[in-house]
Amino acid sequence: MGKKYLIYTYGCQMNVHESEKIAGALSGMGYSECSSVGEADVIVFNTCCVRENAEQHAFGNIGALKKLKAEKPDLVIVVCGCMTQQGDFAERLAKTFPFVDVVIGTYNLDDFADILKRKIETKKRIIEILERNGEISEKNLPLRSSYPNAWVNIIYGCNNFCTYCIVPYVRGRERSRKAEDIIGEVKSLVDEGYKEITLLGQNVDSYGKDLKDGSSFVSLIDEIAKIEGKFRLRFMSNHPKDFDSEVAKAIKNNPHAAHLIHLPAQSGSDRILKLMNRRYTVNDYLAKIEAIKREIPDCSVTTDLIVGFPTETEDDFSDTLSLCKKVGFDGAFTFVYSPREGTKAATMEGQIPDEVKKERIMRLVEYQNGYNRERSKEYIGKTVEILAEDFDEKKNKYLGRDEYGKMAYFESKENVIGKLVNVKIKSTGGMSLIGELVETERV
Repeated sequence: MGKKYLIYTYGCQMNVHESEKIAGALSGMGYSECSSVGEADVIVFNTCCVRENAEQHAFGNIGALKKLKAEKPDLVIVVCGCMTQQGDFAERLAKTFPFVDVVIGTYNLDDFADILKRKIETKKRIIEILERNGEISEKNLPLRSSYPNAWVNIIYGCNNFCTYCIVPYVRGRERSRKAEDIIGEVKSLVDEGYKEITLLGQNVDSYGKDLKDGSSFVSLIDEIAKIEGKFRLRFMSNHPKDFDSEVAKAIKNNPHAAHLIHLPAQSGSDRILKLMNRRYTVNDYLAKIEAIKREIPDCSVTTDLIVGFPTETEDDFSDTLSLCKKVGFDGAFTFVYSPREGTKAATMEGQIPDEVKKERIMRLVEYQNGYNRERSKEYIGKTVEILAEDFDEKKNKYLGRDEYGKMAYFESKENVIGKLVNVKIKSTGGMSLIGELVETERV
């Protein structure tokens, strides 16, 4: 039957990509993926500490394996990722779950295969959390699982120290990959047939500042523009304090770059932004939006918004709603603030009651969903280019997104996953689009 593995991934897209690297290491050791804990010889929890619910889900799933571990003592359970990188968290986790075999941090992931081999050979428990910001090795080739989409790390860590965010403490300071390595990886992905490539970083606009060789995010976008082939280029995330018109111009001049920019605002209140240590004002943010629209008039903008930050008043929340109405975001990832141990905001006075946070986020989501539904109606009658990404068996339709990130469903007699196809939009299903395939040449 062969050895099998199962990976649980929590949190952001960067964690998803790191799980692909873990899968690559396991595949290189002769393991194949399975879909149930009962089949697995190795179970990996790649954790996230940025959002409280991800942490709670991880704890619940780890705890549920106690009985299975007793029945299968040779089963290897690994907990890794940024949750384990927090202070003495690894030791506390090991005490809480004594049946966990390996606990490692984010900096150990390059050595995942060696650590697992050592565990299996010695049969000893391993708890190792490296505290370093060393050179990026990218030893583990990812076993990519999201064709036709692929993710490419360009910068690790963060120097911003937003008061609500744990990332600088668990991911370290900013470390950029060499431009030639990134460009080589993108070229290889295009040659392999990937049609959408997303450059990843906590702050992609800071790319290259630590390399001292003239590299920058703009120069990287310019170099990727020279790569031949038809594919879409995306990136996340930008930081408003570093995003400028030069980045917008580079996107405009890159034939591959999707006209969609994710620019997290977090709040529409200058007072709250200052408490968050975001280092820009609402007017600064609106100036960035104006620069985007000036350079790329058809550009969509999406954002992140936090509700219920310490001391947030009804007026502060109203300012956030007002910002949404001024900008017209084509998508918003909305979050209820939850204190992260080790961050400055967790110790601030004026923590907002849960019932107030819940009521506010419901109002924000209601507004944003209503806006997005109206925007979807504007597509009716138009023909748009969709990258087919998957097949929905329940709907019996293929699905994919246009370059602006809008999801569309359509029927096809043949498998079109990985193809760029033209779809005429007939109706909407809430915020998504429903259309029919237009028989044209497909790429």
